[in-house]
Amino acid sequence: MPDADLADLKRRLEATRWPDQIPGQQHTYGADKSELQTLVAYWLDQYDWRSAEAELNQWPQFTTHIDNEQVHFLHIRSESEGAVPLLLTHGWPGSVMEFVDLIEPMTSPSDGTIPFHLVIPSLPGFGFSGPTTTTGLDPQRVAEMWVQLMATLGYDGYIAQGGDWGAVVTAHIGHLDPDHCIGIHLNMLTAQPSADQLESATEDQKLILADMVRFRTEETGYHAIQSTKPQTLSYALTDSPAGLCAWIYEKFVTWTDCERPDGERDVFAVVDRDRFLTNVMIYWLTNTAGSSARIYYEFAHLGRRIPKHVAVPTAGADFPKDIYRASREWMERAFNIVHWSTFESGGHFAAMERPEAFIADIRSFVDEVTPP
Repeated sequence: MPDADLADLKRRLEATRWPDQIPGQQHTYGADKSELQTLVAYWLDQYDWRSAEAELNQWPQFTTHIDNEQVHFLHIRSESEGAVPLLLTHGWPGSVMEFVDLIEPMTSPSDGTIPFHLVIPSLPGFGFSGPTTTTGLDPQRVAEMWVQLMATLGYDGYIAQGGDWGAVVTAHIGHLDPDHCIGIHLNMLTAQPSADQLESATEDQKLILADMVRFRTEETGYHAIQSTKPQTLSYALTDSPAGLCAWIYEKFVTWTDCERPDGERDVFAVVDRDRFLTNVMIYWLTNTAGSSARIYYEFAHLGRRIPKHVAVPTAGADFPKDIYRASREWMERAFNIVHWSTFESGGHFAAMERPEAFIADIRSFVDEVTPP
């Protein structure tokens, strides 16, 4: 990235105009001011984009055009025989940075476990795939693009994995490409119970439902804005790096499993701070805060939901602090569940929070659905 862009970022961060905050109300009204000021100071004085850039650039990356849109992707082929192609799709407010710590252990395992060829695309409108230039880029259209990408790369059989929007895209892939998609692994679970299942819900299922109601009531303001007026929001996020950081930071604080025994939340105890800032930088330097939000609008207005039943073998990874959860019983209404894991810790950004457990679960699933 140009030095001029980094100098402009520094100037904007130094000139941040901070809002007031009611004393003693850290996260009640949104991202905490003191924490943001500390984070921005670190961003200015200690974070090193050039180091992060060099780390990203050690992996083979490509851009292509699919359906008149630019698509950026990492493509790392394992040198091990019998490697399984794996397509990893991130969500919002994430990026390919969610998966960088998985690359080496998955492509070059040292313990004799299953190796993978990894394809890690940036969603259309996100980071180096953006900004978008056409309308209608909902998850189904992205899935169609990913099916084409995997075919172009020559993969006749592959596993697809995703969380957040990546989970929605991945579910569509399982429905659209059953002849080539061997199975799908999801770590955001959104299936709804039937009326009968709702009436006979267990205590654990009732807790899931209560969390869902709380999330929809208290935590979905971002969703409403990005589903209706993403362009208006984009002016603020594109002009203020501190504002963009706050918009993303609040989600990481709320959506990760980072609550301490004293009730305080420490997101950087479970997600590396430099990894977080590199994720923010990808949005900032590519000017895609606005275009990445448009997937919410397209999903809301096109109305193309996940098909009623996805028949390919499906794995559900249930992390206790994820924003959407479902029981296996509910998921089996919509998916061919053959593998299910319930974790004791972890949240929405599972690949960053629990990378070893995340990798192990994918390997376990792949071992079940691929021939020896």
